[in-house]
Amino acid sequence: MAIGPENRTVYRTAAQDRALGIDQGLRSYMLQVYNYMGLGLGISGVLAYVVSAGVEAQAGWALALMQAHWLFALVGIGLVFFLSFGIQRMKASTAFLSFVGYSAVNGIWLAPVLLVYTHTSVASTFFIAASMFLATSLYGYTTKRDLTGMGSFLIMGLFGLIIASVVNIFLASSAMHFAISVIGVLLFTGLTAYDTQNIKEMYYQGDGYEIARKKSIMGALRLYLDFINLFLFLLQFLGNRR
Repeated sequence: MAIGPENRTVYRTAAQDRALGIDQGLRSYMLQVYNYMGLGLGISGVLAYVVSAGVEAQAGWALALMQAHWLFALVGIGLVFFLSFGIQRMKASTAFLSFVGYSAVNGIWLAPVLLVYTHTSVASTFFIAASMFLATSLYGYTTKRDLTGMGSFLIMGLFGLIIASVVNIFLASSAMHFAISVIGVLLFTGLTAYDTQNIKEMYYQGDGYEIARKKSIMGALRLYLDFINLFLFLLQFLGNRR
């Protein structure tokens, strides 16, 4: 049976509506990812400021916070592993609370940054990092290029960067420190684009609310880590120490 012009119009409109529905769902999903990430950064930033301001005038407490720096780092790493490996078994509400808890712990871990660097240089570096992050994340979201191969290379580079950072703890080489900072900026700029594309591809229109929310939380965690590391590596050679 031949399909008349009016029927073709109906079919075409239905297909356009379905495509528009998928696109709207994807935008809503990505917006939730960025909202969770923004919430995490806000919690970390406020806690870092409050804690640093509270101990800044008290040398004893400031020293204790600096010494406890690695303790909070280990707790934060533990929460990341707990969330990453337990996300399938936990409820979305538990995953959300874990993410909020990690953001709070990381905020305390970041407090010494405000004691070491001037507030002006921290603020300016934050805006530079935010601009780089937004531009790169937008590229990862809009590009048609498959970034999978680049992602594999970046992840291998990340392992190499971690090893080099550990080695430089003992060498204390300023030249190596500078090189690590530059490479770190390049790696996490690339990882931002790769992770954004990967998070976008995780979206599936048929996911229920619980699964979609857990995907959003994990996506927010990945982008949060990309941004924080990008900011810290930039700060190492752009920040002014007190």
